[in-house]
Amino acid sequence: MNVLLIGGPGQFMNQLITKYKKEGYRVHLLTGGYHTKREYERVFECYPFSLESEDLYEVFESVNPDITIWLGAYDTNYSWLEEENEFVKYVAHVNNLLVSYVRAARGRFYYLSSEEVFADSQTPIAEEDPATACDYKGSALIQAETICEQFRATRESDICVIRLEHLYYLPKSREDVQDVSARMCVHALEYGDMVAGRNRFFSLLYIKDAIQFLYMITAKKDRKYSLYHLSSGETISEYALATGIQKNLKSTINIVESHQKESILLDNARFDSEFGIHIYNECEQTIPDLAKYMERHRDRFVQTEDTSLPLWKKILRRIGKWMDLCLPFLENMICFIPFFMLNNRTVDSQYFARIDFYLFYVLLFAIVYGQHQAIFSAVLAISGYLFRQMYTRTGFEVALDYTTYVWMAQLFILGLAVGYMRDQIRSIKRESKEIENHLERQLRDIKDINNSNVRVKDVLENQVIDQRDSIGKVYQITSALDRYTPSEVIFYAVEMLCKLLYSKDVAIYTVSNSSFARLFSASSETARQLGNSFRYQELGEMYQELKERKVYINRSLKPEYPLMANAIYENDEIRMIVMVWGIPWERMTLSQANLLVVVSYLIQNAMLRANRYLDALREERYIKDSMILEPEAFESLVRAYVKARKKNLTQSTLLRIEDSDAYETTVISDELNTKLRQSDYLGMTKNGNIYVLLTNTNETEASIVIQRFLESGFRSHIVERLEG
Repeated sequence: MNVLLIGGPGQFMNQLITKYKKEGYRVHLLTGGYHTKREYERVFECYPFSLESEDLYEVFESVNPDITIWLGAYDTNYSWLEEENEFVKYVAHVNNLLVSYVRAARGRFYYLSSEEVFADSQTPIAEEDPATACDYKGSALIQAETICEQFRATRESDICVIRLEHLYYLPKSREDVQDVSARMCVHALEYGDMVAGRNRFFSLLYIKDAIQFLYMITAKKDRKYSLYHLSSGETISEYALATGIQKNLKSTINIVESHQKESILLDNARFDSEFGIHIYNECEQTIPDLAKYMERHRDRFVQTEDTSLPLWKKILRRIGKWMDLCLPFLENMICFIPFFMLNNRTVDSQYFARIDFYLFYVLLFAIVYGQHQAIFSAVLAISGYLFRQMYTRTGFEVALDYTTYVWMAQLFILGLAVGYMRDQIRSIKRESKEIENHLERQLRDIKDINNSNVRVKDVLENQVIDQRDSIGKVYQITSALDRYTPSEVIFYAVEMLCKLLYSKDVAIYTVSNSSFARLFSASSETARQLGNSFRYQELGEMYQELKERKVYINRSLKPEYPLMANAIYENDEIRMIVMVWGIPWERMTLSQANLLVVVSYLIQNAMLRANRYLDALREERYIKDSMILEPEAFESLVRAYVKARKKNLTQSTLLRIEDSDAYETTVISDELNTKLRQSDYLGMTKNGNIYVLLTNTNETEASIVIQRFLESGFRSHIVERLEG
């Protein structure tokens, strides 16, 4: 199944990606913006598009998602610093996203909201209660929920709103500090105190529990409602939370008691009745870890740069900002000086008196800087002109001179006109550049979507044809078992499981008429760590899972148990146990468990066919009236074990019975079979010598069997290969 996650980078998004990948989903990501500093977990395909993009429909068409989840209230693309602007942008993005989703008409859409849609309440709030928030963010979330409900009702789309109450997690940087507990820690580290009220209550929901609850909702197709509250159900006062943080910080922290009584508690009875609630991460465990971690890495969370600067550096920083604002005007005043001097030198000249240097000066700044600097330069030019006229005329004469006003009007008109044209040309160029960038971005998005489709097509084609866990490949590998004997089937089954489950550590134990499981084949020393035999009924929780015919998954990562195990049954009794140790964490999923079950059944079928074939040929395989294998059958069995031993799949030891020709075969069979295990074999070679194949036995252990034979009057010794 395809899942499309929408939102900015952060812990919530990364843990969602990890969860759905682990559960076997193909995860696609729509970032909602271009992010370069913060990274996401690896996904199947990433679309770095803004939610304002006109190409969102193409993204939905390309991904074809079964599940779409937008982080919404927890989307890090929205900072909510300028709340008015964020409100408009958020609501516009909701509409654009839902229009694209409804147009694609594919899968289920989940929008994540929060408790911020409510102002305050002393009692648990049910889903039916009306939202009461008045601030910009709360109003934006309410508006988004209303739009979702409208699209669901009018377009008959499968849209669900999920409100998470006081989500918290272990932050990695100051950017991650969003929840009440982390903010209290930061305040304590920065200022040495916390403000907390005894009558303010929260129900904190840890991120891992929230993701598990969210997965439970999204994995179920036929849910009952379109709105759910997700809450831990465990109430804690703000003062108790502050006390827990205070106890786990080494520095001295004061708690200032507040008398505020506002509390927001969401009623999660609807979710509990339908899905059930089990909290794995309680506040008593997570809050101390949160406080200790943030104090240990306080340089990531505490802003000390401005407070540590001396006064003179702060003054210089402010002067620098003022200089940036005044620099164009200073430049204008400095350039005025040479034009003023040129005008004064040429005013009495016979040839240059009619040149208006002030006009050139105003036009120059109008062309270069625009209207504002043109007005300032015109004021300076008029001041210089009036100052020069005062040399030869009185102020009264200058004020009554009509030509002075005409010249001033000319200066302002030309300066403003040229400055306006310059500003308009710059504005047109800027708009053209923006349109060009927009078209280039659209073209780039279309190219990315096309490249993505090509990659997805290639990957899916490869998965169908050549992927190791595809149905065709599984059948191709397992069907090869049909041509082997029962012993060879298990050897090759171990190799096959290593390929299909991406593990180097696989073991198969056999069970026969007892409570002991005996090692038949293993691919590594790690897979042999339970030993050559053990009582499988003493495996505790692992045995309980196998007894119920379920795949055991070691989610608690107990070192004494394999990471995954499955039992193969015959006539309602366990005959084999398949154990897998070295599985990557991200592949310990339900899909891998199902794959193990399917492969186990295929191994069982191959074993049954091989055993039926051998039972049909039993009289031809054994010497008459004995349990000694005929030469051809025994030599084939020994070759299989030698080959498996070279691949490090098993251990075996070959014994030769000395002076075996002095005894009847029935006598040897009756005497020696009582000294052997059911998994060991007696056999004869073409020259009449009797051999014993001890399976899963090294030379040290074989010495015990040699001693047993000697006590019965049969001498034997270890040999490397069959003779004759």
